Order: sequence, then structure tokens, then C-alpha cells
Amino acid sequence: MNLLSGIKYNFRGLVLGLKTPKLLLLGIIRFLAVLLLTIIAASLIFVYHQEILNLIWSKPESLWIQWLWYLLSWFLSLFLVGVSAILSYLIAQLLFSVLIMDIMSRITERMITGDVQEPQKTGFLKWAIYLIKQEIPRTIIPVLISLFIIIVGWIIPLGIILSIISSGITIAFLSWDSTDLVPARRMFPFGTRFGYFSKNFLFHLGFGLPFLVPGLNILLLSF
Repeated sequence: MNLLSGIKYNFRGLVLGLKTPKLLLLGIIRFLAVLLLTIIAASLIFVYHQEILNLIWSKPESLWIQWLWYLLSWFLSLFLVGVSAILSYLIAQLLFSVLIMDIMSRITERMITGDVQEPQKTGFLKWAIYLIKQEIPRTIIPVLISLFIIIVGWIIPLGIILSIISSGITIAFLSWDSTDLVPARRMFPFGTRFGYFSKNFLFHLGFGLPFLVPGLNILLLSF
């Protein structure tokens, strides 16, 4: 599976979610939760927008280059919205969305295969704790590290290159959070699941590229 396949699968999943009533309802719940958290996070970030911009580049006095400063300001605004969406997604994951994702994956698996394969029956509390624990090595830690590198990258030399690399890592792990739902529920060893992710990195990178589009990422992350 290559980069292009990943992009196609993301939108195929969105179409399937919009066409299936149960998935649509659960996706809307996730969408509203992430949207609300994104608005709150974006509001807090934009309070310090000017301070962040000054750290990167203070407003020049020359009128000839001020247009570059304003262009950077708009680009930074879009970037901060994207970051706030990812942070809101992670917060929503820890609070409750991971459970909704598992339910959505069960519905999809039953639609595709006719059944849901589970290794064993477990109680709801044990099941919920297990799912949340999977988020830590799979998504939370890698994404937070990547976001930290992005922020540092905007301050130090060669920061743009570091930001691009870090963004690629972030969206790849966000993609893995979706493709790993079924293997994790079947309790495959973490090394086996990470091996699948590594072998199909380009697919996951392509799957995550649309997550870089502010606004669209909130919709896609919900489904």
C-alpha cells in the first residue's frame, strides 16, 4: 500500500461513515466534541498569537517587507488552528472518543466481514482501561513529541525542515490510531502491530496528509 492508497482510504472511510446511520451518529458526536474543544483551544492559542509571532519575527519597520510579515501572520494562524485541532483530538481521545472509535470499528468490521472477532470476553471497565492504555504508546506520546519538535522548529534555524518532518510523523501516528483499532482489540502484541505500521509507513503518511488541512481535519478525524 502506497501514499496514494492512504489518501483514497481516508476519504473512502468518510463516505462510508456518512452513508451508514450508526457510524454517522457516532461520527457527529465525535465531530461536535472535537469541534467544541478546538474552538476553546484555538481561542486560548490566539490570545498569545502576537507573542508567538514576535518570537518568530518581529514586525519589520520597512514597508517593503511588511507584506511578508503579514503573510507569515496568516500562515501562523492557520498552523495554530491545525495544532489546536490535533490537541483537541488528543484530549477528546483520552476523555471518551477512544471508546466511540472502538464501537465504530466493530460496526465497520461487522459490515465488511459479517462478524466481530474478539480474543476473549472482558468486562466494560477492563475493556475501557485497556483501550485507553493503547492510546499512550500509539498516539499520545508520539504526537505530543512531534508537536514539541514543531514548536521548537519554528524558533531555531532550519526550523521549517524540522516542522515538515515532525508534521509527517504526527499525521502518520494519527493514521495508525485508526488502522490499529482492530489489531489492538484482538490483543496482538505491540511489536507486531508496530511492525505493520513501519512496513506501511507511506500508506499511513498518505492517510494522514488530509489531516493537515485546517477544518477538514476535524471532520476526517471524527470518522
